[in-house]
Amino acid sequence: MHFAYDTEDVLEFDAALINTAPGASRSGEEELVTTAQLRDLLEEHGWSGRFDRDEQELAEVLEVRRDLRRVWALDRDAMVAAVNAVLDTEELAPHLVRHDGKDWHLHASPSHAPLAARLRLETAFALVDVIRADETDRLRECGAEDCDGVLLDLSRNRSKRFCSQRCANRTNMTAYRRRQAGDPVDRPDSGDAA
Repeated sequence: MHFAYDTEDVLEFDAALINTAPGASRSGEEELVTTAQLRDLLEEHGWSGRFDRDEQELAEVLEVRRDLRRVWALDRDAMVAAVNAVLDTEELAPHLVRHDGKDWHLHASPSHAPLAARLRLETAFALVDVIRADETDRLRECGAEDCDGVLLDLSRNRSKRFCSQRCANRTNMTAYRRRQAGDPVDRPDSGDAA
């Protein structure tokens, strides 16, 4: 384990949320259009607390998603500034909780706070762990040329390159076809240089 399980849970949710955007989603289309889709995503990742289930909440979450995508690609020092900006502006009320079969873990804000505020704060607290451990390189952008998705690489050898198996397969198939067509871009160097 690289981080506490609640940190990993938040980061995995963040990646899933970011990957609902057009260009990052499996369908290539916007995958967070309705409040029902938001509810399903939150339930899938075990979020608790206040859910208004209205269009305003959905719009606020889409704004959080945009900000998360930007922060995901920052270097460590820039990420510190972004995290501190959130910690300086939101209603902090860190407390330990146990719910839904999960053992004690940290919530950064009260459960009655609006969802967007809780998402921002939970992410900021998770990123504090990432920054302090000097593991920001585990937050990656997908290696597929035609994908804007992100991934959380928790592999031992830091080898994860794609946000999904679909992107990995598509990239490998493209490389295979280039090799079969004799494209020199993907040919190994023969070592015959003079």
